Amino acid sequence: MATKFGFIQTSRNKSMKQHFKVCFCFNRMFKLKLVEPPEEINNIFYKYTQNGTMNIDELFDFLVRFQGEENSDVTKKHAQDVFHSLKHLNIFQRRGLHFDAFFRYLFGDLNGPLVDQVHHDMSHPLAHYFLYTGHNSYLTGNQLSSESSTIPIINALKKGVRVIELDLWPNSREDDVDVRHGGTLTSSVKLRDCLNAIRDNAFHASEYPVVITFEDHITPPLQRKVAKMVDDIFGGMLFRPNRSRQMEKFPSPEMLKRRVLISTKPPESPEIQSQKVREEEVESNEDKDDGSRLSHKDKSDDESEEEKSLAYRNLISIHAGKPKGNVDNWLLDHDQVRRLSLSEQVLEEIAKTRGTDIVRFTQRNLLRVYPKGSRVDSSNYDPMNGWMHGAQMVAFNMQGHGHYLRYMEGMFKANGGCGYVKKPDILLNNNKIFDPRVNRRIQKTLQVLVYMGEGWHSEFGQTHFDFYSPPDFRVQVGIHGVPADIDTKVTRTIEDEWVPVWNEEINFAITCPELALLYIKVVERDFSGQHDFAGQTCLPVSELKEGIRAVRLCNRKGELYKHVRLLIQFRFFNQ
Repeated sequence: MATKFGFIQTSRNKSMKQHFKVCFCFNRMFKLKLVEPPEEINNIFYKYTQNGTMNIDELFDFLVRFQGEENSDVTKKHAQDVFHSLKHLNIFQRRGLHFDAFFRYLFGDLNGPLVDQVHHDMSHPLAHYFLYTGHNSYLTGNQLSSESSTIPIINALKKGVRVIELDLWPNSREDDVDVRHGGTLTSSVKLRDCLNAIRDNAFHASEYPVVITFEDHITPPLQRKVAKMVDDIFGGMLFRPNRSRQMEKFPSPEMLKRRVLISTKPPESPEIQSQKVREEEVESNEDKDDGSRLSHKDKSDDESEEEKSLAYRNLISIHAGKPKGNVDNWLLDHDQVRRLSLSEQVLEEIAKTRGTDIVRFTQRNLLRVYPKGSRVDSSNYDPMNGWMHGAQMVAFNMQGHGHYLRYMEGMFKANGGCGYVKKPDILLNNNKIFDPRVNRRIQKTLQVLVYMGEGWHSEFGQTHFDFYSPPDFRVQVGIHGVPADIDTKVTRTIEDEWVPVWNEEINFAITCPELALLYIKVVERDFSGQHDFAGQTCLPVSELKEGIRAVRLCNRKGELYKHVRLLIQFRFFNQ
């Protein structure tokens, strides 16, 4: 059967029926219905047209008045692009779009739910943005025994990840540097190969800066080798701050376009290292004169070591550290901006009593959150706890799995997928520090009208979901955000339909739309209770375009299906 919208791809001269075998002896026959769009869409089309054909001016009028697009030349250009994209189809006529062509546009790639270009102000300091951040970026699988490779680094960069983590260790001969997860059975990969992979793929998905975080377990001689290696590979791509003064605020992503930054804990200065050695030697030496001679000898050595260590220290544009002492010391606001790293469980614990202090700290400084050590299967945690406390670098195992990774991907679909998302004003207001524990009043109501879905018949075989009948689809729609906003609702199940029409409205009252994510999942009902997965997506609520939109779905790995999509109308209502 070939419907007029191309949903079920079979020949017109074949029977409009599907047969399913039952118990080897019987066939069940299902009639495939011609699918008509919901009546509301039909009415909308005729509201904006005359004589059943939509010309380019009428399409522009629809885009502005119904879809909420700007009344601008950009929208006029978009209307022209729509016409051009449909000209090769038989359903297009010279005078304009018939209903079939209009409906094809609504379900097409030119009618997505998000703006696909960078549109946030990128001129603020780095601390004012969430950064798409990886954890142990070189691992292909679990944290204990998987292979280390450049492939996951390349894949992450091509997805738009902007922060790559590398663990640096001496090789077996201690004359070169490997990247591996120390203290485990994971294999190693050469640092040089990782840096070359970053250089070659850094700006494939985004021209905004890439930050490389080093977890440094190497000796000073190897640090000097790394300094030369980084210089040789990145050259002018490497950002080096002005060392004549302390960095009081981070540069902006706009200023750092196509640059690479190194972030790690600076090595102790030679003076501090030598002082420790002298103290130990003097304590064990009873001869004061010998001690004086040792000190004199060390001073000249210090000058040489100072010159050698400067090369590595000067690579570091974002100084990092792990917490020492009590919480008060961690969150002190120094003149020089820096990066602090906390594990997910440490953040969760201190946030119970110091939430506003964390938010204040992240208004100038960077906070990196990383998975707890027990996540050996490379699973991930809820990123929202980090984001709602202002943490810019919520580090994830990109080779992992599960819905938390989908939330991460959903957040960074914002701002054209460039890997940098401007933090909402509530997290940057230093006059009224945001307290994640305090519920705000409802700010907006999001209305989600799920019309229909299509593409499963083209994507999957006839018996993929059920051996004995066409699938029974339903849609789960949820909000993930601050605790007060978390909610999930479910449409009714449409039985025995490859192209289900729900035409169902769902509403969410949201207190913090700036951080909210819309998670959509389609399942095929199974009476065993183990429902079959049929697609998912996650979208940032603050970026949703109003109007009727085509929402493409992804597989379990987050990869887009070629055909599967939903038709949904989004509306916002202020409270």
